[in-house]
Amino acid sequence: MRTYDCDVVVVGGGSTGAGVVRDVAMRGYSAILVDRADLGQGTTGRYHGLLHSGGRYVVSDPHSATECAEENAIVTRIHASAVEATGGLFVSTPEDDLAFSDDFLAGCHKTGVPVEEISVAAALKREPRVNPGIRRAFLVEDGTVDGWQMVWGAARSAQEYGAQILTYHAVVGIEMTGSSVSAVRCIDRRSGEDVTISCRFVINAAGAWSHHIAEMAGCHDVEVVPGRGIMIAMNHRLVNTVINRCTYPADGDILVPVHTVAIIGTTDVRAEDPDELPIPADEVQQMLDCGEILIPGFRQ
Repeated sequence: MRTYDCDVVVVGGGSTGAGVVRDVAMRGYSAILVDRADLGQGTTGRYHGLLHSGGRYVVSDPHSATECAEENAIVTRIHASAVEATGGLFVSTPEDDLAFSDDFLAGCHKTGVPVEEISVAAALKREPRVNPGIRRAFLVEDGTVDGWQMVWGAARSAQEYGAQILTYHAVVGIEMTGSSVSAVRCIDRRSGEDVTISCRFVINAAGAWSHHIAEMAGCHDVEVVPGRGIMIAMNHRLVNTVINRCTYPADGDILVPVHTVAIIGTTDVRAEDPDELPIPADEVQQMLDCGEILIPGFRQ
């Protein structure tokens, strides 16, 4: 059996866990991150890559909109190599309620989300493939993030501050002394070896699996509802700007350019098991239909 000792164990090697272990190490604590697979194997490696300006939430969730705007600026500053400042457009398509665009503009001003209304002609000049029937267009500070580059960059930075990164280490138990955590037990999935990490704190960054980790520490009231969403990556870059429908948040209302592809998404459905995620054909067709509204000819 292999043993370690540290101040803090971070469970989960996605963008949250990698960012947290970096933060902990920078504060001078000894830290170890464990993940049952490789880094970025959960949501971090399976999302559309959007760095939100906050615009999507200015009406539905104003607090989150402000947080998005603030975090956009922070991520762009501290991890510029993982970010492409594409900019974003919110457009009112012929399918959308034009009255919402007034609420959207007011919401941006109220929440501190930078926004500029531009003419339809200017929007179509910037993105010629966008639906020519759009009636209003707003420029925001959306960007795209390379999730892999982001999480590995944060992990390497954490290692420079003394943290250890243990991938393919599945947590199988958390030991308690009284009401305090005293150790995390893992199995090295490559060698089969038992691993015990003595520690003073555990930070649970396991995402859709975090309630399982919490239960190991006796915290049975941590309720997590796993969800899944369908996205489609087209095989070329249809746009160079993030294109959003100017409407109340719904399925398939964002098209994101990432490297050499463009990704449309997403559906949002409860998943009973985050390890078993189906890809229903009707949801694939739904995303293709949504793409046609933003970019006529999207299916081709």
